[in-house]
Amino acid sequence: MEINEIIEDSHRNAVEHGFWEEDRNFGEIIALMHTELSEAYEEYRNHKKINETYYEENGKPCGIPSELADVIIRICDFAGGANIDLEKIIKEKLEYNKSRPYKHGKVS
Repeated sequence: MEINEIIEDSHRNAVEHGFWEEDRNFGEIIALMHTELSEAYEEYRNHKKINETYYEENGKPCGIPSELADVIIRICDFAGGANIDLEKIIKEKLEYNKSRPYKHGKVS
C-alpha cells in the first residue's frame, strides 16, 4: 500500500465514522496526534516491549506498535482532509535530509 492509499483509507474511514461532520480545529487535531504518542509512552511505562502487540478481548490490537500506527493514521486522516500530498513531501524531505551534515551540524 502506498502512502497516498493509506491517507485515502484513513480519511475515508474517519469521514464515514463522523469525525469530519464539523470543521476540525487544527490545534485539537495536533493534540490528538500527540495523544497517540503519549499512549505509546504509557505502554512503555507499563513495561510493554517496544515491538509487542497484544489484543483486547474484542480483538483490538494494543501496544506501542499499535499506538504508533494510530499516530500515522491520525496524520494521514488530517492530510486527506487538508488535501496535503504527504507522500510527495515525505519523498522531498527524505531527499533533502540526505544532503544535511552529520547530526545536522550539531556537535552534541
